[in-house]
Amino acid sequence: MTWWCTGLRWTDGRPAIGWYGQGRGERESLLGYGQRLAFAARGERRCLGVRRAGKRTVCPTGATVPARAGNAQCPECARLDRSFSVAADTNAADPRTYRVYLAWFGPGMVKVGITAEERGSARLLEQGAVSWTWLGRGPLMATRRTEELLRAALGVPDRIAYARKRAVRGHLPAAAERAGEVAELHARAAALPGWPESLERLACEAVDHAGPFGLAGIPAPVRVVTELAAGGSVAGLLAGAAGPDLHFADGLVLDTRLLGGWELAAAGGAATDVPCAAIAPTAPEVGQDGLF
Repeated sequence: MTWWCTGLRWTDGRPAIGWYGQGRGERESLLGYGQRLAFAARGERRCLGVRRAGKRTVCPTGATVPARAGNAQCPECARLDRSFSVAADTNAADPRTYRVYLAWFGPGMVKVGITAEERGSARLLEQGAVSWTWLGRGPLMATRRTEELLRAALGVPDRIAYARKRAVRGHLPAAAERAGEVAELHARAAALPGWPESLERLACEAVDHAGPFGLAGIPAPVRVVTELAAGGSVAGLLAGAAGPDLHFADGLVLDTRLLGGWELAAAGGAATDVPCAAIAPTAPEVGQDGLF
């Protein structure tokens, strides 16, 4: 029975690797900082199908996926996934309560976004937000209008490239400075006119993810894995994790979105031998794929 990797997920504030086996459902392997990881890819990278409401529908053709793709879906499954999606604005009738948040990823890197209230802070962990606070809660369209209002008025984006986020994680300012920047922007946002009446405003309560991410042990990133290949290995001492990224003690970073769709096997004493690229001290500003 094959278990396909689904990438990194955050469970009760802890990182875990997800797995899917057709006919067996899903499971996860919790990760611990300081443990050694060593695994190799097998076979071909396959489309993971569509996951909706906690259930996964397999790809009808079992299509292969390019090794460098950040999403382990074939074009057909990706289109189906986005056909009923809040992120793609194709599910505007979602009746759930949503929350607007302000997230800080590094000096000058702040964004506004929305997430379903029932998910709690999971989306902030998934995005790699180092510090953050809620701004308000209410119906989907009210939170969406608030998001657009704040983006325009505060001059902050709804997307920040993962390359920019990871490039600064090894040398972030102190927690008090991070919280101060969040609080300042929260105050500016609260003072703006034009908030929807149906949105309940929430006080600033800055939350810091230094603990869950293991920031104290994360070294300055030096290189990042660019793709996996059959037989290729990744190995090292896990120092921390943030968003989809695993940080190793030697400065290697693995974006676990690249793991989705692969069958992985233990690699014993192997060393990292998959393609990697150097990380510049300041990464170029490019678009981030995925709204929230």
